[in-house]
Amino acid sequence: MSGKPKITITLVGRKGERGCHRGHRVGDSFDFDTERGKLCPMAMHVAFPYVDILRYGGSVPGSGDPNVCLFCCPDVDVINVFRIERNAG
Repeated sequence: MSGKPKITITLVGRKGERGCHRGHRVGDSFDFDTERGKLCPMAMHVAFPYVDILRYGGSVPGSGDPNVCLFCCPDVDVINVFRIERNAG
């Protein structure tokens, strides 16, 4: 990869019974560099280590795709499932 890769965080599923207290809906997508302030701080807290791994050339074990990983928000009432994608910069 040349330059800094683009990181996109997309809400891809929901496992909890209640709606997101931040108002996120499945399909919402955020550019890490320009829109991370729009993402729920609890979800961002979980996402950040994965973003760092992908941004600096690593891959998340078990993901199956070296440019993608999934994580869940820590709100047990909501349990939003997010996908982080690394794209060439």
